[in-house]
Amino acid sequence: MADLHERTVLITGGNGGIGLGIGRACARAGANVVIWGRNETKNQAAQAELQSFGVEALALTVDASDEAQIEDAFAASIAWSPGGIDSVFANAGVSGNGERFPDVSLDEWRRVMAVNLDGVFLLFRAAARHMIERGEGGSLVAISSTSSIHGAAGNEAYGTSKTALLGLVRALAVNLARHRVRVNALLPGWTITDLAQFAYGNDKFRDATLARTPVRRWAEPDEMGAAGVFLADPTATYHTGDSIVVDGGYTIF
Repeated sequence: MADLHERTVLITGGNGGIGLGIGRACARAGANVVIWGRNETKNQAAQAELQSFGVEALALTVDASDEAQIEDAFAASIAWSPGGIDSVFANAGVSGNGERFPDVSLDEWRRVMAVNLDGVFLLFRAAARHMIERGEGGSLVAISSTSSIHGAAGNEAYGTSKTALLGLVRALAVNLARHRVRVNALLPGWTITDLAQFAYGNDKFRDATLARTPVRRWAEPDEMGAAGVFLADPTATYHTGDSIVVDGGYTIF
């Protein structure tokens, strides 16, 4: 396990699911953790849990698609962490509403993109400004999905947004390398979260995904934590522009 003591990690959508799983792992590794989420009750519960690992934690109520809220929350996060923000995980995301593609409205398409793509751009822009000005480098991580690899039929806006993140990651990895800012993507496979509960609860769909997964199960959110800690590890200085897949073998089988 990497040593993240005296470092601060920021995670959007960090009050549950994969975000909180990464937060727990980073806290165990010694990092102080800032989580952003829209649900105040879940935020406070997550903050208390992270503090139980003996680190400092801050929870802020933020809409991850709102430019003004992102700018204000990032400033507040920096003020709370005098040493600055070392790693940022853009994890907040939404899924489509399950409509047939011919029936999907432009408003629905833009709703998904606003959080999953535009929100990551806004967050990474704020983080890049901070890391460049601070002059100590850092790590930006976009939580994409294996839906960026296989066809996300019935969830086209979600799949497209997660594919677009890979292009953003590669472009920023090249652009920010001179500032010692590493930019990578983490692609979780089928994971038991609130966002995926509708799929996990569908017996036919769950059985189909299990049949295509060599380990024959869905992941728990905490199983993304080790990859998250690695991507935040300040000693991984040569690792950038990559996409790490954690999917139990789903995309190769």
